[in-house]
Amino acid sequence: MPNPIIPNPPALEILFEDEHLIAINKPSGLLVHRTSIAAEETVFALQMLRDQIGQHVSPVHRLDRPTSGVLLFSKKEEILPLLKEQFADRSVRKTYLAIVRGIPANKLALIDHPLTSERSNKLQEAQTHYKVLEEAEIPFDTTGRYPTSRYSLLELKPETGRTHQIRRHLAHIRHYILGDKKHGDNKQNQFFEKQFGMENLLLHARSLEFSHPITKQKIIVYADCPTHFLKTMKHLGWK
Repeated sequence: MPNPIIPNPPALEILFEDEHLIAINKPSGLLVHRTSIAAEETVFALQMLRDQIGQHVSPVHRLDRPTSGVLLFSKKEEILPLLKEQFADRSVRKTYLAIVRGIPANKLALIDHPLTSERSNKLQEAQTHYKVLEEAEIPFDTTGRYPTSRYSLLELKPETGRTHQIRRHLAHIRHYILGDKKHGDNKQNQFFEKQFGMENLLLHARSLEFSHPITKQKIIVYADCPTHFLKTMKHLGWK
């Protein structure tokens, strides 16, 4: 089931803006731009932002539809290659937050696991750093095997930018992101939906750090977590 999108969504939250760039806090469930994969959809971040500021913009990078957080756009086509080059040479620093099933044994580690490209079917190198920020144990049996269930809040910093990289890497180490319909644990998803009414993917692009292509100044853009993320943190006892 696709993540819900509110009809006639409110204005996008602008996190950073100058004459060259603009960054928003993309809501979960909102597509970045039109795609044949979801041909029935008519609401996209790209068109919404163009209408909101009355100016042409182009996405510099992408976020999965169910992922919330920092999304950067260029206002000028001529600087788009300069920004994309930073992503290609891995000089952009991206930080995500995710709530996952279980508690990793290693509190600080690197997931170095190649992923098959969904386009070319070729194996590509992929690395994601993670750090455990919070741990929780709740008195619910979500698997039918244990009297309690455990969860973690992770900070994640991908070194590469493969499709669904964080979601696939966490599935690889069996710490599935809650609300992940494609790469997650359906038992956990169903439990959180029934118990807490949570239907969204709990993956949030928390910050983006890059060099301004014109001023060369270091820019760090932060995005607050969405309501559904904060509610789940509260249910797990995290402030």
